[in-house]
This record gives sequence, C-alpha cells and structure tokens, in this order.
Amino acid sequence: MKFYEIHYPYYALLKAESKEEALKLYVEAVCDDDGSLNEELKEVERDYALATYGRFSKTEDGKYIPISHVLEDFKNNEQMVLLIDSTLL
Repeated sequence: MKFYEIHYPYYALLKAESKEEALKLYVEAVCDDDGSLNEELKEVERDYALATYGRFSKTEDGKYIPISHVLEDFKNNEQMVLLIDSTLL
C-alpha cells in the first residue's frame, strides 16, 4: 500500500494501491474533483503517514484512537481514508 496526502480543497490522508485509487477514494469520501486534485495529491512516506494518523485520529466523541487500532489500519490491505478535514465532519 501507498499513502497519499492532499491539503486542497480539503485535507485528507489516504491509503491506496495507486494514486488513481487514492483520487477515487477522495472523490467518494470528501469532495468532487475540480480539476486540481491530481496535482494536489502527493505520495507521502509510510512513517510520516503513520505518525500523522496516530497523532490526529480521533473517534466521534473526541477521544484518540488506540494505537492498536492505528497499527491494525496500517497493517491490513484495505484501501481507506485515514484522516479527513475536521470541517467536513
């Protein structure tokens, strides 16, 4: 799996097989492509993604996700949106 980050128009951290799959996830979960997403989406290092996810992931009630769940999300082969801009929640 690869990890991708996008800051505009809304922040997201994604785990996907490819940049194309990450763009699909972003459009499904966050917002439509205004034509700039391909340029905005950047691949990031696994360790950076892990640190970011572990530091900023919270449950709906505002509590941090346990590290065991963070590691589980990173170990599985499921493509997913890991983090999303809090203004969209």
